[in-house]
Amino acid sequence: MPRFENLVLHQMAVSGNCYKVRLAAHQLGIALRLKEYPLHGGVTRQPEFLGKNPNGRVPMLEFPDGRCLPESNAILFHLSEDSALQPADSWGRAEMMQWLFFEQYSHEPYIAVARFWLKYAAPEALAAKRHLVGEWHARGNAALGVMETHLAARDWFAGADYSIADIALYGYTHSAADGGFDLGVFPKVSAWLARVAGRKDHIPL
Repeated sequence: MPRFENLVLHQMAVSGNCYKVRLAAHQLGIALRLKEYPLHGGVTRQPEFLGKNPNGRVPMLEFPDGRCLPESNAILFHLSEDSALQPADSWGRAEMMQWLFFEQYSHEPYIAVARFWLKYAAPEALAAKRHLVGEWHARGNAALGVMETHLAARDWFAGADYSIADIALYGYTHSAADGGFDLGVFPKVSAWLARVAGRKDHIPL
């Protein structure tokens, strides 16, 4: 496993995507210096930040040599390479990538988005999005249903053990109730959440 030192995580503490990186780094024994940004105010859209990440979003991991790596799952992959947080066999790693893509395409756009608007947005801003809540819930529940089916026959998402696939999905699933999702109707997902939270090296959001 590569040795990582003097890394800066540009982040927002309430973000599930940023939490995923903090959780993985903690479990890998990698120290991070946190640079916090406000949830509102558009600081990540200013020229200084855009010069490092033109997409204008956190998390972004900055290395001592000036390189910057945005996108939470790319960061998870890089930090965990050659560690126990990635399956040792190629099929297991392919499964891991499958769930990383699933999380970003089928899960996060609905579960995380619902959480943001219902928990953190100003009431007047939410009013303009209220007509989308039903779609967020329908598609988010569909993603949770896929996870429920997968977990009916196994404890973890990729390979035989806990991996960054679990970390990626845990980030927003464990806080899905903030977005109006009822995790009680997904008992396998709920049991998996308890397994993740019950690890000795776990840290909360």
